Amino acid sequence: MTVIALPDVRRRAPVALGACLLSFAAFWWAQRAAHVSMIDLMVYRAEGETVRAGGDLYALRTTEAHLPTTYPPFAALLFTPLTLLDTSTMRTLATAGNLALLVVFVALSLRLVDHARVEGVWWASAAAVWCEPVWTTVRYGQINLLLGVLVLWDLTRRPGHRWAGAGIGLAAAIKLTPALFAVFLLVTAVVAYVRRGSGGPWLRHVRGSAVAFAGATLLAACALPYDSWRFWSRMVFETGRVGLVEDTANQSLRGVLARLLHTTQPGLWWVATAAVAGSLGLWVAVAAELRGRRAWAVAACAVTALLISPVSWSHHWVWCVPMVLILATRGRASAVGAAQMTAVSTALVTAVGTALVFCSYALWWVPHGPGRLELHQTGAQLTLSALYEGAGLVFLTLIGVRLWRTYRTV
Repeated sequence: MTVIALPDVRRRAPVALGACLLSFAAFWWAQRAAHVSMIDLMVYRAEGETVRAGGDLYALRTTEAHLPTTYPPFAALLFTPLTLLDTSTMRTLATAGNLALLVVFVALSLRLVDHARVEGVWWASAAAVWCEPVWTTVRYGQINLLLGVLVLWDLTRRPGHRWAGAGIGLAAAIKLTPALFAVFLLVTAVVAYVRRGSGGPWLRHVRGSAVAFAGATLLAACALPYDSWRFWSRMVFETGRVGLVEDTANQSLRGVLARLLHTTQPGLWWVATAAVAGSLGLWVAVAAELRGRRAWAVAACAVTALLISPVSWSHHWVWCVPMVLILATRGRASAVGAAQMTAVSTALVTAVGTALVFCSYALWWVPHGPGRLELHQTGAQLTLSALYEGAGLVFLTLIGVRLWRTYRTV
């Protein structure tokens, strides 16, 4: 039987690879046909040029949209090589690089759930490239997939790995949001110490993250002392520089509340909501981690970060890829015995529903653009422009309920 099955196994991987390459080629053509601007990539290049010229990084306004610099100074240092490329070559390499990063992101996501078969990586990548967050990431020339790969590379290492924490630390030095993964590891270490008298593996991971973050930040401070001082003393607190909070592309709780309350400043409503969501989301992540559910924990932490961030643009939600894969593989893995059929069906239905949400592009069906049209959305429009947050909350709820049931049966 094994000898007969081998040719089938060998055929599946090339077929899956061919389907992936065909999907990527169609995606590349569609991006070019849509005349994508890659506007964020142009901002990154302008930041690199400013660094090389010794200019004021946080006074920069570039592109037709007059976009500012919003990332920490370390990111600008990394962008300086972009100044060595012409625009056409830079865009081509950015597109190819993001597609390659998507494959790695999918592979690491499947590794989290112990389903890292080669053909599975190709099939999942072929489908994932068409979801809205990935499309928009490539359209803008964004770095979301790079950050995701750094975090997942870090969290899929064996416990005690010498480089544990380096990925999270570097990702946080480039963009602050991934720092919540370090907070998650720290809280897990504290809870483990209180319960078991030892939080060693997680604490070592936190130390590695802190060292990597501090090293990258100090490097930027040495190279760009004035810009570093300005960012960490002032710019880091000016969240309004990132964009309009009510923009339909802002798929954070703050954006939902701004549209729901028809105001540009949701204020204490957002603070209270983010505090509750952040606390519950971290509880889910920590509980999953302590029960050996690393995949659930990582995805829960990512979703929590997206929900509580002041601004989470739709392309930041590339974490929908591991969300869907975790739900789908959990459903398949749970298919043992009739008693578990309800849980299996729930997981698979949720996986399909989540995939449809992120592939529907529904948030762009509502009025948006100049004139702050988002402040006048109807009930149906508000629902469509809050689909990502809704999917994230459902995901956290599903994991939380599953953990609670597991806890009660232990």
